Amino acid sequence: MKLANYFPILDWGPKYRGETFANDMVAAVIVTIMLIPQSLAYALLAGLPPQVGLYASILPLFAYAIFGSARQLAVGPVAILSLMTAAAAGKIAAQGSAEYIEAALILAFLSGLILLVMGLFRMGFLANFLSHPVVSAFITASGIIIAASQLKHILGIDAGGHNLFEIVYALGTKITETNLPTLYIGGAALIFLFWVRGQFKPLLKKLGLGDKAATIIARAGPVFAVVAGILAVAAMRLDQQGVKILGDVPKNLPEIGLPSFAPDIWMQLLGSAALISLIGFVESVSVGQTLAAKKRDRIDPNQELIGLGAASLTAGVSSGYPVTGGLARSAVNFDAGAETPAAGAFTAVGIALATIFLTPYLFYLPQAVLAATIIVAVLSLVNIPEVIKVWKYSKSDFAAMIATIFMTLAFGVELGVTTGVVLSLLLHLYNTSRPHFALVGQVPGTHHFRNVNRHAVVTSDCALTIRIDESLYFANARFLEDTVYCMLGNRPDMKHLVLMCPAVNRIDASGLESLEAINHRLKDAGVTLHLSEVKGPVMDRLKKTHFLDELTGQVFMHQYEAMQALDGECVASAFDPGVQTTNPEASPCPSKRLAGLDPAK
Repeated sequence: MKLANYFPILDWGPKYRGETFANDMVAAVIVTIMLIPQSLAYALLAGLPPQVGLYASILPLFAYAIFGSARQLAVGPVAILSLMTAAAAGKIAAQGSAEYIEAALILAFLSGLILLVMGLFRMGFLANFLSHPVVSAFITASGIIIAASQLKHILGIDAGGHNLFEIVYALGTKITETNLPTLYIGGAALIFLFWVRGQFKPLLKKLGLGDKAATIIARAGPVFAVVAGILAVAAMRLDQQGVKILGDVPKNLPEIGLPSFAPDIWMQLLGSAALISLIGFVESVSVGQTLAAKKRDRIDPNQELIGLGAASLTAGVSSGYPVTGGLARSAVNFDAGAETPAAGAFTAVGIALATIFLTPYLFYLPQAVLAATIIVAVLSLVNIPEVIKVWKYSKSDFAAMIATIFMTLAFGVELGVTTGVVLSLLLHLYNTSRPHFALVGQVPGTHHFRNVNRHAVVTSDCALTIRIDESLYFANARFLEDTVYCMLGNRPDMKHLVLMCPAVNRIDASGLESLEAINHRLKDAGVTLHLSEVKGPVMDRLKKTHFLDELTGQVFMHQYEAMQALDGECVASAFDPGVQTTNPEASPCPSKRLAGLDPAK
């Protein structure tokens, strides 16, 4: 069982049957047809020779079939990682140079190593630092940049740039040099692909095809565009009129070998490789979990780190570049009936055969058609409604999204995603450093205790309860002290204070020190400190300290028990949150988050 945990093929392999083989083979054929133009297009997006995209779709797929846990995930080159590869390798050498290609190999090898190490040490949780709004913003901005960068191929002009503003400026200055035959082919391909994406499937269903067959055929739209583009260019010899074509693609299989080891270059690429690893992992796991849920299956994120690491590492030693699970091809793989990762291995065989036998027929493939397939694919990643949704729900998350989008568009993908991650962490620290605390009272006739500012409840003059709605750690421990001392100053009749802890999952050393300080200060003021509803793991840690021995009061399992025990010393009275119950001249509590504690409320 332990071996199967690291080699999932040992789990599903012995159960492999003829029917499963047939389903996987059908899916592999369909995905191979789709993956050929995709691999070529994404290699060009990464600034690499087209055959590199094919190479990245052969051995990495075998590696993932052995180590991957997501049964319907299709691994290979994707748009986002292609853009990130171009940005990282472009810092080392010029596109098209041998050094640039070598940098892409090193990126694949490094990202594979990083993912493998994370998987072996069960560090999948690190991906949680990439919040969903940040990832969504990064993908949206990257989609815009990728689409803009491909317009030069649609127009047939030479216009580069490392960010959106540079790209738009270059397009604007070179627009008068547009090659009309290229524009006609690229424009026609765009119109056709957009039509296929929205209208082709309903048309096929009207013609009598089933939903599954219509979906698969509709998603093969780029293949139809590629075939039509090749025929048009070859028939009319548009390459002689300035239409850029794919040209000769080597028929060789990838060479096997380690990337050259140059410590300074590896160190320069290490940070970029780490970002590529995290982004690729998050994207892949998201797709894998979605597809697995449809089959009532599950994936192991830590094993996915190993599977994706093995795939990228294999790409790095087989003339490829970084790979991960792709949404579009995985959806096709799922819809086509793939049941196991063996479908990916069969796809790799198909790509290898295509590399040997079909590449001569791609000679006249216009680059404008490949650019059109990229534009249509990445524009589906642009999610403006998500930005609006986050704006309505959380202004702090919206700030992180906007910062990520702006930095990505203005300064490039690496700085954009780094900004988003850093800002998300800072906002998280800020929010958790000022947690929500509430003064609570008993709902009449029940054992429930609720916020005095939201419910008609019963409180006591001398026994008050603060509900803590966050774990206590170094960033918010002092904030708790300020809250309690505010209570001490504003409630002169208070004899007992109960800290209600149903939401406290952890108390670190700083939180413990604050509790000890609160206990001593209240003791000096003649107030007894109690705890209630402390979770088992938190209580286990407290028992290892002297805090419980020094606690002036008791620890109650339920808040109702606490109030029952203290009822003999305190007289219950109805609490109206609209009526002041303390001296209005007393200093208010330090934050609006301290619900019910500010006498001005």
